[in-house]
Parts: sequence; C-alpha cells; structure tokens
Amino acid sequence: MRVALTGGTGFVGSHVIDHALAAGHDILALTRRDQAPRTGVTWVAGDLEQPATLKRLVEGADAVIHVAGVINAPDAAGFAQGNVAGTLAMLAAATAGGAKRFVHVSSLAAREPKLSLYGASKARSEALVQGSGLDWAIVRPPAVYGPGDRETLELFRMARHRLLIMPPRGRLSLIHVGDLARLLLALADPAAPSGLTIECDDGHPGGYSHREFGRALGAAIGTRPAILAAPAPLLKLAARADRLVRRDKAKLTPDRAAYFSHRDWVANPRLAAPPSLWAPKVDAVRGLKETADWYRAKGWL
Repeated sequence: MRVALTGGTGFVGSHVIDHALAAGHDILALTRRDQAPRTGVTWVAGDLEQPATLKRLVEGADAVIHVAGVINAPDAAGFAQGNVAGTLAMLAAATAGGAKRFVHVSSLAAREPKLSLYGASKARSEALVQGSGLDWAIVRPPAVYGPGDRETLELFRMARHRLLIMPPRGRLSLIHVGDLARLLLALADPAAPSGLTIECDDGHPGGYSHREFGRALGAAIGTRPAILAAPAPLLKLAARADRLVRRDKAKLTPDRAAYFSHRDWVANPRLAAPPSLWAPKVDAVRGLKETADWYRAKGWL
C-alpha cells in the first residue's frame, strides 16, 4: 500500500513506519522538522493547518492513518485545535485526494467526553470521522507503552525508586505499541472491514488493576515497589503543583488527573477487532520487560 501518515515522528507513528516498511508498504509522512532520508518514506514538510501540504500528503495514497493529536493542552481551545480541527483538515484532504481508506486513532477517553477536555475533543473527532462519508475505521487504544514512550517512562522511573503513586482503585487495559501499529496497518488495507470502532488491548481479560499494573512495572525493572493509590483530590493537587513547577511541560495536568481518576479504562471486548483481521502478540510481562531494557540501553533509566 501507499499510506499517508500523520504523527509519523511521534511515538506511535514511528512504530507504524517501522512496521509498514517491514511489510513492504510506502509511506508519505507529515513532518514539521527536517528528517533524515529513509528508503520507503517520503517526508512531507508542513502541518495540519496547511491545506496545500495535506493535499501533497494524500496524493496517490491508498489509505490515510491519522495518528497526530494533542494529549496535553492548556484549555479546551488547544484540544479542539489539535484533535478536532486537525482531524477535520485530514478528512477534507482525504476526500479531495480520493484516498480509499481513513484510519483514525482516537482514545478510550472518547467514551467519557464529560470527564476531560481531552476526551471531549476525541469524541468530537470521532463524530467527524463517522459522518465523513469516507471508508473509515476508528481505533480507541488504551494505555500504549513500548520502546520510545516518554509518558510511561515516568512510571518506570518511580518503580526503579521503589515507590509507585497510582490513581485511585480502578482497572485499565494495556497495548504494546508494536501491536497497535500492526492493527492500524491492517485496518488501512482497502479490503479490511469498514465502519468499525475498535477498542484494542493485549488480550488480558478484564484488564489490570492499578496494583497489578504497578507490580508488573516493578517486575520489569527488577524491583518490588510500594504502591500508593492516590485519591482523586490528591491527584488534582499534584497536577496543580506539576503545572506550577514544569508549566507547559507538566506531565500531570488537571485534565489528565480527572481522566486518570476514572475507574474503568478497560477495552470493551464487544468492540474488539475481528480475529481474522488482527490479534495481539505481546503480553505485558514480555512487553514491559522489553521496554525497560530499551530505556536502560538508551540511558533513560
């Protein structure tokens, strides 16, 4: 296939490129910065606010995989610009360019649009995709981890120091970034089923409690950390402190604190991908250990 990709320089998108090239596909990837040449990848300079750039991005593409989005923003307008307007711009480009397929990366947060500004923006982006008239598929990943991820890195670092501060009691699903990349590419195939909203995970029934996840992180690092379940008010207070200290680089924002405090971020098995299309290959034990080893090799831990 010839695939147009947004977010190709980020965590998930970079793995999509790796898997696409390994499968023999050609990639047209949007980038804001100069990138090193790579066989099989055509870098298209620009961003989601440039219609002419997006026209070049989708030219001749069989499918569009829209990964780019905003997970942190100071206000609702920031989320709307990154997640809603950006999706609308890509839908317009795909429609005008004649792409046969549009794969949209959303989030489980879209299930609870009243809980966070992030979730609300993802729900609005899903509605745009569903009403686009294109041949579409939507993927709602749970917590994504793997080599190169800077978000989960914070938890690995806490586990190394033997104290993990986790959200209130609840459950979550996980997915390794390599498995997610394979799913996105499978859905990009013009022969794949259309009109699907998929909630994917690593195949672990019922997901993981926060304590189980914490123990798995410790095992991957080689420690047995104490696990502290922080109540929602404490998370909100920590988010304000993080914003004061790290300002726009804060990892724990008030919006994310609200999201983390929700008790059910388990993928719905009724919305699983058809087994004939895709199945996960990486379980948490193997995946977290592989991720920890990668962090160490890169000097991140």
